[in-house]
Amino acid sequence: MKHLPLEEEVLATLRPTQQERDHVCGLAGRLLALIAGSGKAQGMVVGSVARHTWLRGDRDLDVFMLFDPTLPREELELQGLALARSVAGTYTDKLHEKYAEHPYINANIDDVDVDLVPCYKVDSATRIQSAVDRTPFHTRYITDRINGLIDDVLLLKRFTKAGGIYGSDQMTEGFSGYLCELLVLHYGGFTPLLEAAAGWRPHIVIDIEHHMAKEFDEPLVVIDPVDPRRNVAAAVSLDKMAGFVELARGYLASPSDVFFAHPPGRCILKQELAAVIRERKTFVYAIVFATPPYIPEVVVPQLKRSLLSVCELLERNGFAVHHADYDMQPEQCMFLFELLVGELPSIRRHAGPPVWNRVNADKFREKHLAERAAGPYIAEGRYEMELPRVYTTAKGLLSSQELLITASLGKHIRLSLESRWTLLEGADCWQEEFAPFIAGFFDRCSPLVRILRKR
Repeated sequence: MKHLPLEEEVLATLRPTQQERDHVCGLAGRLLALIAGSGKAQGMVVGSVARHTWLRGDRDLDVFMLFDPTLPREELELQGLALARSVAGTYTDKLHEKYAEHPYINANIDDVDVDLVPCYKVDSATRIQSAVDRTPFHTRYITDRINGLIDDVLLLKRFTKAGGIYGSDQMTEGFSGYLCELLVLHYGGFTPLLEAAAGWRPHIVIDIEHHMAKEFDEPLVVIDPVDPRRNVAAAVSLDKMAGFVELARGYLASPSDVFFAHPPGRCILKQELAAVIRERKTFVYAIVFATPPYIPEVVVPQLKRSLLSVCELLERNGFAVHHADYDMQPEQCMFLFELLVGELPSIRRHAGPPVWNRVNADKFREKHLAERAAGPYIAEGRYEMELPRVYTTAKGLLSSQELLITASLGKHIRLSLESRWTLLEGADCWQEEFAPFIAGFFDRCSPLVRILRKR
């Protein structure tokens, strides 16, 4: 595939150096030899290193340890962890146990981030016993077909990283490396992909092997070539898909190396935040609490659900939410709210049933007859009355732990809030660890708009 001169210049910075290849591949070979020497499993390098689609500087090495599929699941975890610890322990004593569908070992060995993952050696992706069993089939599929398109994958990975839409984790909701590889394969290159993506609409279906076995309702559907019941693009949100579409259109209209540049690190100082809030004349609050001790794949969906629930709580009490978002750092999480109103009158309207709904209308009238308030009166054919407002300030509402806990919070978020949390207001919402998040909160723009402003 012929590339533009500017793309060739970019590729010269993306391809790993020979020294880097020798270093990473040499380590991979040594790890595979240790696994084979154990006699317990077969080793296999998977991921971008195995497929030669890794970017310079991304020294992530995924080594899978394939065990006999007749081994019980509990034994797979025990023996897999033991072997992973033994292999990594040959080089370092700084090991970290992580958890996907089952535990694995992560270690930094010779300046390479290594994952040692146990899985079953199954003969078909349709016979997998855990999600990780599918990964070796991905590697074989891409490796057999990617020749001649590796540079296109490198361009796409850098393009999506620069646009802030690379990564299938819960926080990013973007494009995984495997998805990038499949898209390049399907369309035959980086430029043909962008030309097609410029016309994408939600719910487009890409089925390379023409074997889709179920329907999907995600915005972007890319059927896994090795598993007809899986959508590789399931993590891609509607907004990240739209971001990719506009980036494709922008690049095709005016190609530039700025589309491949690292996104700048954004930050904000406390005095800058104070000035922003004064100018916008809005009401800003933050709830800060300890990060639950679980992996992001567990915590992030609960953060999303909990934030939405607190927003609904604010709205039900009359406090209009202009914008709300969350951030998760290693030690603390933050819910950040920008409200259009921070204080309300001490009364509120309470609508009742239509007068001709006799049974309910009589009940409503009798219930509120003795209250010393305006009403019940008739407005637009139905009973209505004024009631005292329980919370006249957003700060008072958000300060109520009892009320906050009654919201539909995720289990681990609730436990963290029940333990301890802090409510911050205005410029006091500024916290150093959340400074980039707060900057992005008030500096929202689409990926293409951000790039165009840099030009």
